[in-house]
Amino acid sequence: MRVGISLLTLSPGDAGGSETYARQLIRALARVKTHDYVVIVPARAKDAADGLPSVEVRDPAVGKRGPLRIVTTALAARRTKAVSSQVAEFDVLHYPLTVPSPGTQRPTVVTLHDTQHRDMPEFFGPARRSFRRIAYDRAARSASAVLVTSEFVRERAVELLELDPARVHVVPHAIDHAVFTLADEEPEPMILYPARPWPHKNHTRLFEAFARLRETRPQLRLVLTGGGLDRLAPLPEGVESLGSVEPEHLASLYRRAACLVFPSLYEGFGLPVLEAMACGCPVAASNAGAIPEVAGDAAVLFDPTDVDAMAEAMLEADRRRDELRSLGLTQAAKYTWDETARRHEDVYRGAVARDA
Repeated sequence: MRVGISLLTLSPGDAGGSETYARQLIRALARVKTHDYVVIVPARAKDAADGLPSVEVRDPAVGKRGPLRIVTTALAARRTKAVSSQVAEFDVLHYPLTVPSPGTQRPTVVTLHDTQHRDMPEFFGPARRSFRRIAYDRAARSASAVLVTSEFVRERAVELLELDPARVHVVPHAIDHAVFTLADEEPEPMILYPARPWPHKNHTRLFEAFARLRETRPQLRLVLTGGGLDRLAPLPEGVESLGSVEPEHLASLYRRAACLVFPSLYEGFGLPVLEAMACGCPVAASNAGAIPEVAGDAAVLFDPTDVDAMAEAMLEADRRRDELRSLGLTQAAKYTWDETARRHEDVYRGAVARDA
């Protein structure tokens, strides 16, 4: 079976967990593959086809990011003969980043990462909200199969988009256990939060909770990682930003941190929770979205709108370090990219059979 995977909308460094998913999925499919794959990539992210044959689409001269870039890249793909000829031969085409570009009359699989634009529309401007309703919602409704990252997303997608539950398949993300693993590093009085400064990441309340902790623990530091953190400047006392860091550096931070704090107001999955657990780092996390589903009983959960509860959860995670370390290692071990890839292959086969 010939499977196409379109990463045309990938903009390196801009997509957070969905970019990690797309790149890790490709690598895992190259290891476990039972189908023939071709990855369609934009020139700026041609390395994303890592391990699989690819067709490259030239980057457009205008539209560096956002909906405009997606539209101009789609037009460039339509003019690329190699794309057209490959698409005609695919048995199924998968859109890991949701947006259905290039188009096809063949069976399609769409990964829907969340329905945040419907659950929390206030976090999106009018143009982006409209784009998601057109591109994301239509893609999910017309797909032969929809992949979602958690039962939480499945429930919201079925309800909000009125999808046929039989077409919606839960396949969780995973982590790279070769990178996120135990190692001998000295703990530091440091709380870690890896997240881009999107509104739902809840940095403002975290800063309030951290300030309360510093009243009795002035030695504590709050370390932030992720792209775009300059938008949070000036940072409160005791808070520092490292910007985007390599996975190996992030793993070291997890191993040295007193705890990971993950106060997000909304998540379709929540990769940092598992990454931290795999490194032996205690986790204090929000009870919102899919986070409780991912964390299981291996984290201290709190209401992300309650600053006092957030502060107390961080203290409790540090106090229960040994217990949470053991529970977290067991929880994180359940999630591997190879298993995620195998389950994707099952969905590809089902999509073709459904439309046969």
